[in-house]
Amino acid sequence: MPLYEHVYLARQDTSAQQVDELTAQLKGVIEGLGGSIKKTEYWGVKSLSYRLRKNRKAHFTLLDIDAPSPAINEIERLERLNEDVLRYLTIRVDAHEEGPSAMMRRAERDRDREERRGERGERGERGDRGERGERGDRPRDRDRRGRDDEGESEGEE
Repeated sequence: MPLYEHVYLARQDTSAQQVDELTAQLKGVIEGLGGSIKKTEYWGVKSLSYRLRKNRKAHFTLLDIDAPSPAINEIERLERLNEDVLRYLTIRVDAHEEGPSAMMRRAERDRDREERRGERGERGERGDRGERGERGDRPRDRDRRGRDDEGESEGEE
């Protein structure tokens, strides 16, 4: 049977539980038509590049599917009818990716980066740089320029 990667975006108003129920419904349709789902990944709520049907964010879900094409046609038909699904994309692939998808690896990398930042601690006070004083205490740039210009004109003569 052909292999597919299927990603769908659900409205931000729906709960994660409703997205899981929709995924279970799609899984039931695929299995009923002789296919199987090899992997399911919920990527969470992500910001969209542009508004889709008045939504700025969406729930992203990936399905790795091993099913005949009529099963894919049926789940796409159901998603067109479902008002909670904003967009979907199905791609036929030669082989499914082993392990977590690129989106999940990115989330792990970001989580690791945050943990490393936590080890360094917060930035301290500015006391190690010394006192800067009030603005009135410092000579102004134009005062310095005026003095420099005078010195240069004396040296030229």
